[in-house]
Amino acid sequence: MVTIQVQHLINFVTDVFSHADSSPEEARRIATYLTTANLTGHDSHGVIRVPVYIRWKKMGSVVPNQTAELVVDTPSLAVVDGKFGYGQTVAPQAVRIGIEKCKASGLAAVALRNAGHIGRVGDWAEMAAAEGLVSIHFVNAAGSVLVAPYGGVERRLSTAPYCVGIPRQGQGPVVLDFATSIVAEGKVLVASRGGKKLPKGSLIDLDGHLSEDPAVLYGPYQANGPRDHSQGKGAIRAFGEHKGSGLALICELLGGALTGTGATGPNRRFANGMFAIYVDPRVVDPANFFDGEISRYVSYFKDTKPAAGVDAVLIPGEPEARMRLDRTSNGVPLPDDTWAAIVNTARDVGVSEISIQSAVE
Repeated sequence: MVTIQVQHLINFVTDVFSHADSSPEEARRIATYLTTANLTGHDSHGVIRVPVYIRWKKMGSVVPNQTAELVVDTPSLAVVDGKFGYGQTVAPQAVRIGIEKCKASGLAAVALRNAGHIGRVGDWAEMAAAEGLVSIHFVNAAGSVLVAPYGGVERRLSTAPYCVGIPRQGQGPVVLDFATSIVAEGKVLVASRGGKKLPKGSLIDLDGHLSEDPAVLYGPYQANGPRDHSQGKGAIRAFGEHKGSGLALICELLGGALTGTGATGPNRRFANGMFAIYVDPRVVDPANFFDGEISRYVSYFKDTKPAAGVDAVLIPGEPEARMRLDRTSNGVPLPDDTWAAIVNTARDVGVSEISIQSAVE
């Protein structure tokens, strides 16, 4: 493991994207969001993505420095085309539109299509919660066929994230944010680069055998080499049997088909689609019952005898908040293989050895 202080990591990743044609503002924005994912413990959506993003940029799958286009604009509904810009650039633009419409009308929906990888969806729920808004997000990834539906062994779904954010007065929001697969593809990537091992039975091969070997998804690979899921024959499994598989289907239909991104399928350009709904509790609940009831029920929810081996019952968002405090103070740990792959990418785009050395000092 190598442990890197937060600001050093942000500065280094900023340097990488600055050398890959992103403006200084976009480079720092991407670096900050990726590092924030690591800070919250979502390493699968963190800086491990740097080599992938740069590869996509070279392929033309993602385009630097895009401004999202407002395609449909009504008082309570917007359709936003990300024009294949980096998700860390076009997603906050779309979320900001949703926030402003919701504040004006009490309720709003935004369909974001053709966005580059939007990273940790919880970022966008947190952005809305910071403005006092509830938000619900259905996301898909066109062109990313990774997950077998319940009862099948062949890939038919993306990892299709689902996310809900609920603000709380004086406390961090409740943020439920998960892939509808047993693990996100990024967690397979982390495991393949020497990180945390996969849960038992996360993957399934064409013969129907369960596995935790990343080679089932990627095919054979070298330690510091690229990971290409098109080279593997197996799939990630949907979580929760028919329930997770059904929710994944809904994310494909709403995040993909409804937004105009398209549900996932082979030989399609990678893009995230996100259908998001925003609700202003102050309009729904002028008597302000909501805040007090959240406080009461969260306390009731948590005040239960923990199961054997469990320290405390947590609500969604609490593990991330705890991890953020720890890693902000102590730095972000990265497996050696992960750091080596990022450094190789940095060298490839022309980052200096001085900058590389500065990151780990």
